[in-house]
Amino acid sequence: MHPAADDPDALLAVNALTKHFPIRHGLLQRQVGAVRAVDGVSFSLRAGETLGLVGESGCGKSTTGRVVTKLLEPTGGTIRFDGADITKHSTGAMRPLRRDIQMIFQDPYSSLNPRHTIGTIVGAPFRIQKAVTEGGVKHEVQALMERVGLNPEHYNRYPHEFSGGQRQRIGIARAIALRPRMIVCDEPVSALDVSIQAQVVNLLEDLQNEYGLAYMFIAHDLAVIRHIADRVAVMYLGKVMELADRDTLYSAPMHPYTHALLSAVPVPDPAKEARRDRILLSGDLPSPADPPLGCVFHTRCPKYREVLNEAERTRCDTQTPELEAKRPNHFVHCHFPTVRADIAAADDPGIAGAPEGSGSEEVA
Repeated sequence: MHPAADDPDALLAVNALTKHFPIRHGLLQRQVGAVRAVDGVSFSLRAGETLGLVGESGCGKSTTGRVVTKLLEPTGGTIRFDGADITKHSTGAMRPLRRDIQMIFQDPYSSLNPRHTIGTIVGAPFRIQKAVTEGGVKHEVQALMERVGLNPEHYNRYPHEFSGGQRQRIGIARAIALRPRMIVCDEPVSALDVSIQAQVVNLLEDLQNEYGLAYMFIAHDLAVIRHIADRVAVMYLGKVMELADRDTLYSAPMHPYTHALLSAVPVPDPAKEARRDRILLSGDLPSPADPPLGCVFHTRCPKYREVLNEAERTRCDTQTPELEAKRPNHFVHCHFPTVRADIAAADDPGIAGAPEGSGSEEVA
């Protein structure tokens, strides 16, 4: 089973998506290589669903979001939205689809034009799409401002007069102006204070329930992803390492990289925290311009170093694994996946505090 191709209900289906940035050198600027920012990513997203995309900095998750929305052109693969192939759509062909596909950017300080008032910024989608409104654009914009928790009377203020959290609310108001069907949220709360993060995430959840939005939520904070996502995809060096529904991924992760990520999340119970195995990855993230052969994670994989025999290691460093279903709707990019419930970071005591002896299970 493929994580995208076999989902007939998918609003968005991404198959083998790649984005390579050329490396040029010399007077003639000849291409001497390429940065493989996204290297064969596949997933699907249903209407009203939230797919979380997590991974460390440089793994390609933000580039994936920009390619999916066609802010960047893909190098290969296919992007299907509502059954239509939009992979090769030009800027002009994408313009009508901007009603349905929107994006919330990471930095609330640079994503808003400082020379425009909030009324102009939030009203831009109506003017660009020539949308007809009952009470006029100003009335719609003020209603949107009120919906996201801003004072409608501040319609004529400029971005510098608002805090970071308020600016992100402005970005959210702009994104939902035309009632899109899908929004790519590119780390929308990472630049905000923790107390403000919760408010913005709760606002996004309320808007999703009200308008039936589908979110592709990009973040590096596993706690935020756990709160908002229905399914989670873990990325490393341009590839999806593991893809499963939220509860399954957090309670029974299979990929060694997911094990390491979850083991770093503290559990608010000293006794349970003391029993958990903290997994430390050695070495640095390899360059996406020169990824390792075979499994891209094998150079930092604790299992490769400590558990596997010589024949198994040879398979890891020569054969690239496929993203395959190891269990129903649980896809893993690994030759030797193992269920680890003992390191799972979860609020449920039955998960985080799994009995000793039930910590690992080899999966064929």
